[in-house]
Order: sequence, then C-alpha cells, then structure tokens
Amino acid sequence: MTKPIVLITSSTGRIGRELVARLGAADQFTVRACVFSDGSEERLRALGADEVVHFDLSDAETWGPALDGVTSIYSASLDPMLEGHLAFCEELGRRTDQIEHVVRVSCMGADTNTASYDATKHSSRAGAPIPLMLQHYWWGEKSLIDAGLNVTVLRNNFFMNHLLKTDSESIDSEGWFSNPLGNSRNSFVATRDIAEAAAVVLAEGPTQHANKFYDITGPEPQNMTEIAADLSAAMGKTIEYRAQSMEDFENDFGSTRAEFFEYLTNGFYCRCSPDFYNLTGHKPTSYADYLTTVGAAGETGLEELWQGNLWKKGEDAMKDAAAVTND
Repeated sequence: MTKPIVLITSSTGRIGRELVARLGAADQFTVRACVFSDGSEERLRALGADEVVHFDLSDAETWGPALDGVTSIYSASLDPMLEGHLAFCEELGRRTDQIEHVVRVSCMGADTNTASYDATKHSSRAGAPIPLMLQHYWWGEKSLIDAGLNVTVLRNNFFMNHLLKTDSESIDSEGWFSNPLGNSRNSFVATRDIAEAAAVVLAEGPTQHANKFYDITGPEPQNMTEIAADLSAAMGKTIEYRAQSMEDFENDFGSTRAEFFEYLTNGFYCRCSPDFYNLTGHKPTSYADYLTTVGAAGETGLEELWQGNLWKKGEDAMKDAAAVTND
C-alpha cells in the first residue's frame, strides 16, 4: 500500500532533523524533507528521509514540486522568513482538497484564538503592546487557519538550544555567558520534545488533533544560575552566568528580540504545561538531560550548542521582519 507523503519544511533545523529521524523510523509516511541549499541531502536520507526536495519560502517556483502528492505538512520557518510563510499559506489554501493536516511550530503567547487577547495590551507593562515576535507567531498560525486547513499548533516555550548559542564562544574560551534573564524562571523546552510531539500529532492525524493548540514546555522552570550549573556539569568545568542589562542586550540584538526577552523575565513562561505528557505519555526532557543525552538525530544538546545560529551580537536579525504587516 502506498504511504501518504509528509512534507518536512526546515528539515535541516534542530527540530526538523529530529522529526525526520522519528518519522523515518516509524515508517508510516513517505518522508519528504525540504532543503534550502545543497549539502544536506545525504545526511537527511541517512536520518530517514525517503525524498529530499529543494524548497524556498521566498521562491514560489519551488512550492509546486515540493507539494506534489503531499497530504500532511510540518510547517516551521525562521522569524525573518515570515513574509514568505504568509504567502506560502495562501498557496496551501488553494490545495485544501489535497492537504489534510498541517502541524505548525509556534510560541506560547500566540493565543489570539484560544484566549482573551488584545495585541495592544502587554501582559506586564502598561501602555505597551504584545511583543512583535509573539504577534508574528500568531500571524503564522492565523494564516493557516484562514486558509481553511486542518491545523495543529505546537506553542513552545523558549528553546533550550537557542538559550546560549549567542555565547558559545565565551562559554568555550572564557567559561561564561550573559543575558538579562537573571533569577527569572522559565520552563525552557528541548527541541527533541517538540519533534516528538509533532511526530505523534502527525501519526495520529487530523481526526484527533485538528484545530488543537498544545503548549509544549520543559519539566521545570529554571533560572540562569541553575542553567549554568547544568552546563558546568555537562562540560566538566565551571561555567559562570554574568547578568546583563536589558539595555545592553537590546544594543546587542535589537529591540524586537529584546522586547520578547522582557516577556521571559516577567513570569509569563514560568509554568509547566501537561500537554507534552498527555501527547507522549512521559515527562519532558530536562535541560541537564538535553545537554548530555543523544536525540533521535544522533546529537546531544551540548554538541548542538556550537552549530549555526541566527542571532549574532551586533546584528538585528529581525530588522526586515519587523517591517512586515499582516493586512
């Protein structure tokens, strides 16, 4: 019997690689992995991809071949690709007779449709709007919903693998990292858990999960001193956390990312959701385990810390995306 085809966008990312490996091992789907540039095809096939296709959210010519015969989609995109994602959703809306299910990666707080929500009202700062990055995450969800598709959204806490990437050089050479999070606690989430949740939702399908929104978090909220202790144990040497002012952080990475980090300091991401347990039957991965154990794609979190990173000090990676509107 012919297996249904699932399209994995962002398949070379941390979640994408884990998802390719999980779906490949389960053998329920023909796994079609998307790549933006050459060089990843062999690795993706080794992880479990049956097919590898070129896909570029900024190039509509690549969409048709990637979508040929596809019935399910794992949808993820970097923040700067928001405009391309919104356009791609319009194309998916023309294929509602073909596309049976879309699983979208999003963020806790992008809950316009499931909670009382006002984009002009900040949760903790009077007179300020919801951070633009959270509004963008909602636009990414809403564009799929408005297209008339069966959508499941994984609303994730802040990724463990993004937490310290910007400080990988100072961690390695000088033994310290800095950010403005301090004593605030956040239930950071392992990307391997997001992939596992996505694999379950895709396997069980839209009958069970269409129009459902799951908050995926870690098993406990941690502050930066505790994160430094876990990292020290994993690396076998002392790693120090150095507090940073929000002003200096904004100078490093721009206002859009800084206003999102302000949410991380106000308790909004402290809670631990039961959704991952309810989907998988086991508790989420702790930060210590993420760093030291191997995921489905064959890497520990510690190994992944020194791989590519969107956010670089002195650059505002959100500058172009901040100008995108959702008219």
